[in-house]
Amino acid sequence: MTSSRRSLAGVCLFVFVVLGCANSAFAIPVFARKYGLRCSACHLAWPILNDFGWRFKDNGYQLMNDRDAPIWQNPSYWPVAFRFTPHLHRESSNKVGVDTAAGPSSGEVTITQHGFDLSGLDILSGGTLEKNISFLLVPSADETGVFGFESAWVRFDNLFHTPWVNVKFGKFELDNWLSEKRIISLSSAAGGYALYHFVPAGDNNVFGQLGDNQLGVEFSSHSYNDHTRFSAALLSSNDGQPDLVNANSYSGYFAFTQGFDLGQLGLQRVGAFAFIGQAPTFSLTADGNPVPGSSLGKKNFSREGFFGDFFIQKFDVGVYFQHGSDDKYFATSTPGNAPLPVGARDVSWNGLFIEPHFTVHPQWILFQRSEFIRMSQQALPTTPSDFGNLDAYTFGTRWYPIMTSRAGLALHLEYSWLRQRRAAPVTGTDLTNNSVFFGTDFDF
Repeated sequence: MTSSRRSLAGVCLFVFVVLGCANSAFAIPVFARKYGLRCSACHLAWPILNDFGWRFKDNGYQLMNDRDAPIWQNPSYWPVAFRFTPHLHRESSNKVGVDTAAGPSSGEVTITQHGFDLSGLDILSGGTLEKNISFLLVPSADETGVFGFESAWVRFDNLFHTPWVNVKFGKFELDNWLSEKRIISLSSAAGGYALYHFVPAGDNNVFGQLGDNQLGVEFSSHSYNDHTRFSAALLSSNDGQPDLVNANSYSGYFAFTQGFDLGQLGLQRVGAFAFIGQAPTFSLTADGNPVPGSSLGKKNFSREGFFGDFFIQKFDVGVYFQHGSDDKYFATSTPGNAPLPVGARDVSWNGLFIEPHFTVHPQWILFQRSEFIRMSQQALPTTPSDFGNLDAYTFGTRWYPIMTSRAGLALHLEYSWLRQRRAAPVTGTDLTNNSVFFGTDFDF
């Protein structure tokens, strides 16, 4: 196996693990209990927010009435919810590298596995500490029970008595209008937004992942009706990892959203974003181990693009485009104090996904997503231009037999398919994966 194919195989494994664990989503029935509302008041289809839900979120989990005060409580209100997803799934990959193969010394076989399984667990707590001081705390465990903090932040809302001044501090999701934390798909092969986590073959920059919650501070502004929104965040360049894993490096994320009310057609939104930063490529060592705080060799990366969210009554479609680029040191996994491979250059790519939903009625939704990533420039001129290109398709449906202020339950059926060009570990041909998922997704 060539070194580039080994790198891509590692990237593939990383992507599948990330997407397979990307089920964490914020849908907290405690808000419905506190205000006496149904889940459908804030959700187009749980966990996707509707326009009212976005206004509630941007106002700091407040309806801007007397019930916002945390001292206003009734016996049914407890600001904690749990989310879990028992399921049955089938996973198949057409070309898995093995030591011995059924075929004529190809070293690649098709592997299919299926059975009952568990998701991770989210413990969601959020609300107000005081009028105009909101918070979100989400301890989250993977399927083996290992815990971490998905989110942990405090937000000072409506400073100077205006929605145009809000400040958030802690670990939080980037201001992605098409939120991966509220994604409706759950399968492993293409159930997450691959574009939010894409890393080209041979590239070691994991710091530019828009789908991962980040550590930092965010300034945000929005109009009273929430049609105009702007945010700017200063982040540590460590992909949300604690303990100053890559100290002294920072990134910035900026987003702008504008809504247009077209009457009976619904509220349409368009926006743009940019994620720009630097991250280290090596550290000083002592006895072969990295010295904390000595990360050096900072290099640039960027992710920028635009998005839209369009409604025609029961039908809505999200569109997202991204252009990404990494410095040639990231692109070739070269430390900043080492010589580059001959001909090395910055790597770049373009990606797009289109995600339509059809809400048959408030308790039944059909969804689909098509996602495409195309390499624009490879790190080395000898690498084939289509190496690592990705196509992904997802089809699914969710039925909600329960959507109350006490709990939510969804029966979820989904199929997804993903292909990566020239990614097979031995033959260098196309690698495909597909997944079938059926499960119960519930919170209470």
